[in-house]
Amino acid sequence: MTDPDVRTDLTGRTIVITGASSGIGAVAARRLTELGANVVPVGRSPERTARVAARLGAEPLIADYAHLGQVRDLADALLQRCPRIDVLVNNAGGLIPSRRVTADGHELTFQTNHLAPFLLTSLLLPRLRSSARNGPVRIVTTSSLGNRFGRLRMDDLEWEKRRYGGGWIAYATTKLMNVSFTRELARRTEGTGIGVLCFHPRPARRGGARTGRTGVPTRFAEGSPALRLLTRTPLRGLRLNDEAGAGPLVWLAASPEVGGAGGDYYDGLRKGAKVNPQADDQALALRLWDRSQELLRAFL
Repeated sequence: MTDPDVRTDLTGRTIVITGASSGIGAVAARRLTELGANVVPVGRSPERTARVAARLGAEPLIADYAHLGQVRDLADALLQRCPRIDVLVNNAGGLIPSRRVTADGHELTFQTNHLAPFLLTSLLLPRLRSSARNGPVRIVTTSSLGNRFGRLRMDDLEWEKRRYGGGWIAYATTKLMNVSFTRELARRTEGTGIGVLCFHPRPARRGGARTGRTGVPTRFAEGSPALRLLTRTPLRGLRLNDEAGAGPLVWLAASPEVGGAGGDYYDGLRKGAKVNPQADDQALALRLWDRSQELLRAFL
């Protein structure tokens, strides 16, 4: 499949991108701005996010997903700044090589990759619903083909009973949670004008060859000694560290071809790609949703 040629005029549309300080988030923020969008870049690092924002002519917002109070503050800031939000891109996340517990009491990968975007989306949902009354709205979440290797256990969301193993399975499980969350959110917003989807940022191909790996590197799995093993494992497709990986994100956020996505998962530009069987378990998705709300009750 070839690289998407997105020429949509996004003038007047507001797009919020988390994880916009580097990698595909930074590249997508630049491309969407070039299409005319008012992009709000959100990042953890004040310095990196400020540099990206300066290039966009935008004001950055800072939030560290290891602190749920900062996620709530981020939502408050967005609601004050943005009378409408046309696209919310949940792109922030990462792989943590050793088990760590946040000040909120949650395993860091679980909080960063699932609980924090769940919280942000929940707090912004009334604004997204009102925005959808005047035009289509999308919620795009960066998942991963790694979701296929995860295992969701409702009795061990915090990885207290299982071997952490360098963080790969914990990461893959949170990417499975992203798919499950997307599908449950799509069910809850059906008929509202909000399109909900998630994707693995596989670079598109030109003429049968994958686009080059030069460009802006992501900070995904930074510091992980297991990163060098990626090229020899089924997870090698996770090594998406250049501008090419931003193509699907830009297309999914901007192109009218995507339409009213109803919880779809894309592998790059390919809709309906293979997912973990647990992602199709609606009862499990509901249990995860309810438990997530319980864990976040103090912030909702």
